Amino acid sequence: MLPHQLELLSPARDADIGIEAVNHGADAIYIGGPSFGARASAENSVQDIARLVRHAHRYHSRVFVTLNTILRDDELEPARKLIHQLYDAGADALIIQDMGLLELDLPPIQLHASTQTDIRTPEKARFLQDAGLSQIVLARELTLKQITAIRAATDPDRCNIEFFVHGALCVAYSGQCFISHAHTGRSANRGDCSQACRLPYEVKDAQGRIIAHDKHVLSMKDNNQSENLAALIDAGVRSFKIEGRYKDMGYVKNITAHYRLLLDEILEQRPELARASSGECTFFFQPDPDQNFNREFTDYFVQGRKEDIGAFDSPKNPGQAIGWVSKVNPDSVEIELSDPATELANGDGLCYYDLQKELVGLQTNRVEKLGKGAEGGRIWRIFPKDPMDGFKDLRKGVEVNRNRSMDWVRALEKKSAERKIGTWIRLEQQPGGLKLSLTDEDGHCGEASASLELQPARDPSQADAKLREQLGRLGDTIFSPLDVTLALSGPSFVPASQLNALRRDAVGQLESARASTLQRLPRAVPVEPPAPYPEDTLTYLANVYNHKARDFYARHGVKVIAAAYESQEEEGEVSLMITKHCVRFSLSLCPKQAKGVTGVQGQVRAEPLQLINGKEKLTLRFDCKPCEMHVVGKIKRSVLNQAAAMPLQFYRTRPKPQQPA
Repeated sequence: MLPHQLELLSPARDADIGIEAVNHGADAIYIGGPSFGARASAENSVQDIARLVRHAHRYHSRVFVTLNTILRDDELEPARKLIHQLYDAGADALIIQDMGLLELDLPPIQLHASTQTDIRTPEKARFLQDAGLSQIVLARELTLKQITAIRAATDPDRCNIEFFVHGALCVAYSGQCFISHAHTGRSANRGDCSQACRLPYEVKDAQGRIIAHDKHVLSMKDNNQSENLAALIDAGVRSFKIEGRYKDMGYVKNITAHYRLLLDEILEQRPELARASSGECTFFFQPDPDQNFNREFTDYFVQGRKEDIGAFDSPKNPGQAIGWVSKVNPDSVEIELSDPATELANGDGLCYYDLQKELVGLQTNRVEKLGKGAEGGRIWRIFPKDPMDGFKDLRKGVEVNRNRSMDWVRALEKKSAERKIGTWIRLEQQPGGLKLSLTDEDGHCGEASASLELQPARDPSQADAKLREQLGRLGDTIFSPLDVTLALSGPSFVPASQLNALRRDAVGQLESARASTLQRLPRAVPVEPPAPYPEDTLTYLANVYNHKARDFYARHGVKVIAAAYESQEEEGEVSLMITKHCVRFSLSLCPKQAKGVTGVQGQVRAEPLQLINGKEKLTLRFDCKPCEMHVVGKIKRSVLNQAAAMPLQFYRTRPKPQQPA
């Protein structure tokens, strides 16, 4: 990708979703391979990835494969073989976390740094660029100022900046959360996170007082940078990434289309920028991020720290407010809608908050429109799927939200977009026949000729119009006509069968020309001598899990290298999560918030807090200088015992340098 190009990067749980992401405007797709991806249940065969590649490359869109877990020593060779298979299948790049892969004999496939590599500083970004990574996805927690500083420290001709613009937010710095492994043995760095951050917790202060009860204090709202795209471009971002390799087809279609429209609007205003792939999309629906599952939205830290980034009441989808309960019946509930234009459908998902602010779901079985209410809203009777006596605190006046519209779901189950590459068509007369030329918007050309004797048209006034109409019928191809030029000696008649054959052959030639000019993304060459790593000591936080990763960092000047947390050397209390989110700040208990407040200044200190969920207890410690929070705990004895009872295929002792022969 060139420095002036903008890339919309969409997720794909499987190849079919990836194909629809391309159809809805994605310039690139990221998808998991058959193993070693950070979403353990979103795996795909090499054959399916090859199928996706064939479709994406027609539009010069790219396919990136995630191989972004940390690897055991015994997994390095299988990973190497898989990478060769993916390269042969046409994959354009690998998204990686484990630096041990850079020590292997790999094909010349481009390498991108996963969000799991925890890129927060200009020094780390510059190092990864110098080590041979061509695209780096920055930490979600960065501000515009920090992103700008990273762009200034890197070379846009050598390394692209990628940034998450939409989707679920992991509360931890990516790659810096070990709670799942400590509590269950399931490692987030190995693609198997148990999502402890979405659980409810009781929060106690240093004196044991409860300051929050059953709140999801580690659960973030969902990321939405729709309003910040232009500012992110100015800061240096060129790849705009949508989170969601677990998400369904409807989500990927809708969110891809949403950002395609926003980026295209910016491109119209800024001619110095360009799309990273070809074709224009036509959508048969109005994209709307609110229609998909979300925990409400935040732009997180891009514009600075804010208080309302958490989804503390519920990790579920609250949906959009549509009205109020007007009457509760033994077998149904009546709702007055706030907007008369709103229509409900059988199967819609509704919800409301009970008196404890817990979200209660109400799936409709059948709905009936009754008539107009007192204020012009419409009254609907809802027959729920579940018995009425199970809906806690459902009463007159309760606000009702809709978090799933069946009409919306059904609309996205149909064909919802098409993507066409603009093409100029020219039919010209030549000695002994005709030549048809198709030239696409990227300058590729396909030609076809036919030997025939032109017949004069019976109706000269309509002849040219009919020829243009027939030639412009590009139908199910990926091309659409921009203009049709006729260079004939006069109004002529050409049999439809001849025109169809010419058009079919020219389209085939044009597709072949496009395929032949698509060059593989180049593998970056690391600088020599090897660039020094910004630090000379690595703790378990560096996720070094195999000898090749250890060799990589040693070659780049690191002197002390601890093994990854998954090696289970850290049996005492350590930071199990590091996060920019601060519970004290979100609960208005931050010393900086109290600064200058009469009667409060000096009374509020960043003392530890405790999180309790059942038998699980975690300590929150606050590092106010960098404004970070550490969630502290230790690995469970049951996890250690489970590992000890199994034959271990990774090193439980710190990797040591190999002795020279």
